[in-house]
Amino acid sequence: MGFEELLDQWDLVCEQKGLNRATSSCFFAGVLVGAVAFGYLSDRFGRRRLLLVAYVSSLVMGLVSAASVSYIMFAITRTLTGTALAGFTVIVITLELEWLDVGHRTVAGVLSTTFWTVGVMLLALVGYLIRDWRWLLVAVTLPCVPGILSLWWVPESARWLLTQGRVQEARRYLLCCARLNERPVDEDSLSLETLSKVAAGEHVVQRPSYLDLFRTSRLRHISLCCMVVWFAVNFSYYGQSLDVSGLGLNIYQTQLLFGAVELPAKLLVYLSVRHAGRRLTLAGTLLGTALTLGGRLLVSSEMVAWSTTLAVMGKGFSESSFTTVYLFTSELYPTVLRQTGMGLTALVGRLGGSLAPLAALLDGVWLSLPKITYGGIALLAACTALLLPETRHAQLPETIQDVERKSAPSSLQDEEMPMKLIHN
Repeated sequence: MGFEELLDQWDLVCEQKGLNRATSSCFFAGVLVGAVAFGYLSDRFGRRRLLLVAYVSSLVMGLVSAASVSYIMFAITRTLTGTALAGFTVIVITLELEWLDVGHRTVAGVLSTTFWTVGVMLLALVGYLIRDWRWLLVAVTLPCVPGILSLWWVPESARWLLTQGRVQEARRYLLCCARLNERPVDEDSLSLETLSKVAAGEHVVQRPSYLDLFRTSRLRHISLCCMVVWFAVNFSYYGQSLDVSGLGLNIYQTQLLFGAVELPAKLLVYLSVRHAGRRLTLAGTLLGTALTLGGRLLVSSEMVAWSTTLAVMGKGFSESSFTTVYLFTSELYPTVLRQTGMGLTALVGRLGGSLAPLAALLDGVWLSLPKITYGGIALLAACTALLLPETRHAQLPETIQDVERKSAPSSLQDEEMPMKLIHN
């Protein structure tokens, strides 16, 4: 049974065809709630525990969605699925980066998002081969199972444990990490006394709050800029994903093409963030997105090849900004508020993604207005990204005080962090 038969099964045609679009809105509403909830809860209760909750919830809700017997049941389960999926989206990269040193953050951050791209390409193949919507939902949900099993070997963030005063647990994970990497262990640097001093110097926010992101001047500046950038990245990314008219491709070919272009984009991001830095890479990719959207305005509808080329280039730039903003944002916020900050920015980003389809309706006012809107917002965000501090070669900040002590972006790499005691 294909998608068209699904519409007929629940009578989502004629007067009720709007309910079909409402399903996507329900999913994005769940993503909005999940970004806020999981961001806050993982700062309070830990990354690993909430990651397990997110994976299990995604698996259960995905399978229940496939077994839906009514439209109402389907809409509710898709909303809850979106909530759960937002959880491991914002937690995984943070947990990953908190275990890495400065030299390996870039390659790991870009590599992890490459698996997203592979998933996008596989989705085109799976969707083409499995036309029954119930089995398709089952097929795209089952990969959560190996994700859940892999958590057995995933440690809790030692950085987060130290900010919570759980020194013995942090030391156990650090010693295990040293053994796995076959690195000599300095008993002095990893002694309970040394780690207790590190933990005592963190001035923990016991109950993180979203208000903490705006209490101090520098965090307020970072949060406001990141909100603008995340909104624009999602707005332009999903706007271009939806704007496939005139490409001469079906939905499966478009999905595969847009996924394939992301692979070279990842390589360019890796090279750029290593040599030019996060800030210039983010601003440059957003500017590239705006320029390609502007170029499409100058191409007539008869020039299909040029239109397709510019659309693919724009998708590549947009995906590059997506990859960069995840890495950049996670390095800007301190450990005690990192997940809270990621949750807030992801919330604003998903809001931008949910508004992208509405902007597409502006073509009824003026055919070029949607592209102008997507490109204009991307250009604004490119300028805003230049206001953020650079984090290349910088130690991750642990506390709000670490962030506020940096009076200029250039001082980020010179600031001594308590966690550096562990790496020395």
